[in-house]
Amino acid sequence: MSTQTLAVRLKRLLGDETTVALRPRYEGSNICTWIGFKHVNYLVEEAVLDHFRTAELPARELFEEYGLGLDLVELDTRIAHALHMDDLVEATVAPATKDDDDALRFRVTLTVVRDGERLRAATSKVRVLLVPDEYLDAAAPAAELARFTARAPEPEPAGPAPAPAANTSLAEGRGTSAGDPVLEQLTAGENAFGWKWRIPYPYCHFTERIQMSGYLRQMEEVVDLFLADRGISIKQLLDDRRWIPVVPRSSVRILDHALMEEDLYTVYTVEEVYKEHTYTSRMDCYVVRDGQLVKTATGHITHGYAVIENRRDWSLVGFDERVLNAFHGRPAVG
Repeated sequence: MSTQTLAVRLKRLLGDETTVALRPRYEGSNICTWIGFKHVNYLVEEAVLDHFRTAELPARELFEEYGLGLDLVELDTRIAHALHMDDLVEATVAPATKDDDDALRFRVTLTVVRDGERLRAATSKVRVLLVPDEYLDAAAPAAELARFTARAPEPEPAGPAPAPAANTSLAEGRGTSAGDPVLEQLTAGENAFGWKWRIPYPYCHFTERIQMSGYLRQMEEVVDLFLADRGISIKQLLDDRRWIPVVPRSSVRILDHALMEEDLYTVYTVEEVYKEHTYTSRMDCYVVRDGQLVKTATGHITHGYAVIENRRDWSLVGFDERVLNAFHGRPAVG
């Protein structure tokens, strides 16, 4: 690829708006035919990847030619209307990179047709970095892309860590939520739930590090474990009341690399319960390196509850005493 051509492609990436038609993955329809927040974010991710393809800077070529991994490092998504199985979603990507930005920024809008009217289903702010591959030999440099190429992050220790327990071996299962000194330190005095877990290769990309979709899966699973730990598991409320959690907003920001087969410490902290209709929690992820805690990601997720009315419809409900007690860390009742 010539230098001039690369510059032209980068100009298209930074200047042209693109639109692509997508459908949610079948995997994301867990309750009736509604699509969960993780797969809404997957649509955002796919739209951004298609934007790079349209500009003729696809993720594969960036890696194979220039040794640069395309990393979504920040997602902030608001969901206004539920998506369903088999929906045809129109995803529009608008470049939002400013002159002084050292990362690529985009705004993504997902729309869907309901009863003949096109509705805005979700909007998202996305930040992308190009991360140099350090696993294989150095690739040819690309000066035009240097501005958006991530430097090796300087670790920012979050404080000393006690000696980790050896409790994520295959003999012990894939993780633990109790009896671990690092988790005890991270959750002490907080309205929080902690989970230690070994990062498997399916959550990673570019050979060594966990990717954004891996953190979205992590966020989904830590919510599931938190609710079960507080006595209001998703299945319990489904069976008792036909209640399901719904997510109007989620965000994840990657701060540092977390590597394949490292132990990831995920802390889920309830921050606010708003008017008995929504609650917001923070997810923080850490690894232990050289005796220090290093925060690798942070994010927030807002939940409400809806009652299933039939196979097509649901409606929002307020929290009752049992659910409020669980969120506040008090014994569940009812």
